Amino acid sequence: MSDTTTAPATEPTHTWLITLQYPVHNGYAVVTHNGSITAAPGGNRERAYLDIRDWLTEQRPELGRGNVLFFSLEPYRL
Repeated sequence: MSDTTTAPATEPTHTWLITLQYPVHNGYAVVTHNGSITAAPGGNRERAYLDIRDWLTEQRPELGRGNVLFFSLEPYRL
């Protein structure tokens, strides 16, 4: 999956991983996506989460109905 960004920069500031469960037919599907973002100055974890959810929903509209099973946002460094 492609990276998402919230502000222009040369390197990402954070990496993320999200697992969603969403309804399909007679049950549920579970998907995990990951990527990196560049946080805007003054940004926060909630804004990053909302930007990631918005980006995923643009890519796959069915994920907009998904429940988050796991979310991780970590600094982009070792």
